Amino acid sequence: MRVHLVNPSNLSFGTSVITPRWLYVLAAATPAWCGDPTVTDETIDPFDLDTVDEGDVVGIGIHTGNVLKGYEVGRAARARGATVVYGGIHSTLYPDETRERGGAHAVVCGDGDLVWAQVLADVRDDRLQPLYQAGRVEATQLVPARWDLMPRDKYMWASVQTVRGCPKHCSFCSVWRTDGQEPRQLASDVVIEEMVALRRLGYRFLILADDNFYPVTLDDVKTARRREDPSHAQHLEDLRAERFQLMDRMAELPSDMVFFTQLTMEAAEDPEFLAAMRRARIRGALVGIESVTPEGLKAVYKDFNLAGEALVDRLRAFREHGMHVLGSFIFGLPTDRAPVFEATAKLADRAGVTMAQFVMLAMLPGTIDFEKWEKRVGDDIPKINGIPLTRYWLIPHGDRPRIVNEHPSMSDEEIRRRTQGVWDRFYRLGAIWRRSRCVKSFKSRLAFVLVSKLYRQMYANTGIATDSARVKQANRVARRLAKWSRRLFVAQPLPDLQVPRPVAQPLPDLQVPKPKEA
Repeated sequence: MRVHLVNPSNLSFGTSVITPRWLYVLAAATPAWCGDPTVTDETIDPFDLDTVDEGDVVGIGIHTGNVLKGYEVGRAARARGATVVYGGIHSTLYPDETRERGGAHAVVCGDGDLVWAQVLADVRDDRLQPLYQAGRVEATQLVPARWDLMPRDKYMWASVQTVRGCPKHCSFCSVWRTDGQEPRQLASDVVIEEMVALRRLGYRFLILADDNFYPVTLDDVKTARRREDPSHAQHLEDLRAERFQLMDRMAELPSDMVFFTQLTMEAAEDPEFLAAMRRARIRGALVGIESVTPEGLKAVYKDFNLAGEALVDRLRAFREHGMHVLGSFIFGLPTDRAPVFEATAKLADRAGVTMAQFVMLAMLPGTIDFEKWEKRVGDDIPKINGIPLTRYWLIPHGDRPRIVNEHPSMSDEEIRRRTQGVWDRFYRLGAIWRRSRCVKSFKSRLAFVLVSKLYRQMYANTGIATDSARVKQANRVARRLAKWSRRLFVAQPLPDLQVPRPVAQPLPDLQVPKPKEA
């Protein structure tokens, strides 16, 4: 019985930016008695079905964006006599659909770190169950990835996870529902060992693939201290202290290593945390800005963010601490009107955002926005090819509308056109060259331009591409740029690199005012 793990994709670039971490986690979770699994990331190369024999197991991880391709792979593998098992966020949300349309013999809901070995044992013993409710694995039981099975010359950045879960409840995001709102932080020893393993292979640029690297804010601690029971405040302070301990350990790694993460805007209000990130060489972060208006932030349950000039000041705080911001903006919010596109473009320029992504509001399953939309359309659901619009991911891409939810004041085409205009403005050559002043040498500035253009091309069909011809052209350009760009990120392997021993460091005092006594 041979095990195959597949990350489905319609587009294969030959080179990919970031390692799909789940593939290599499940590879590590595969028991030794199965032998080494074959791992296929279709963003690099298509899955070769000729390698699948009767009696093999094919594990497929899907999210809403790659459902159709995932189901195609699963049906084809089942037709060859393989046992097909699905996991991932979409399978967790729609296990029945996955069995009906994807040819699944079994579906895993939740984290696969522990249950995967049980699934394989059940296949071997002919007792496979149709559904496995894996739930959320505790931080101490999360499995480090098996990077020795990764192709060495195909990825620019590798990925390490330090925490799973996010305490926020943004209306457009399903992470806090699937991964939970309680942060599950990995011990620093586990994280550092995995980082060292990747540097040994030559990867010096690492993504911290976390739902939110800043899970405990100063306001969280301040609020918890007001409670009569001090245990919650102590728990939050312990989580915060663990973040600082991890960053202190990261600072001991080779000085050529660079890290990128994802966090909320509130980190800009925490200078001690930003200073620790700088020491740890966390040089960039994806920051969910979402909207530049108070109305827009309220609409997506993110009014803990700031708007206007206060937002500019917060974003500049990241830059002042040596951190590049990849700003994430959403267009098509119900509160959006035509002027918001120009206002967003101008604010991104003024705030010194290094890179940006401008996405159109998507109704993603598992989110509050999706539930409201599904309830609003009720029984009067438009259908395309016999498929209700509320199951739009099952509609072939060529027939699927770019925006599925009707906006109160703008047409789908207007939102698409204006969104594309902001992308074009932000990533025009002159604007990129001006922003490239954030790096020092002429060579680095050229590299910045190349990477910016690559980013623009690789996101060319996330809602802004107008037709298949443009998508294909963008993919051809991205394939060439990706191959060239990878050379900017790789380094000489350090096979003898040792894990640095932990050094006792004094933790920063929490500068959080205690509540006055009654």
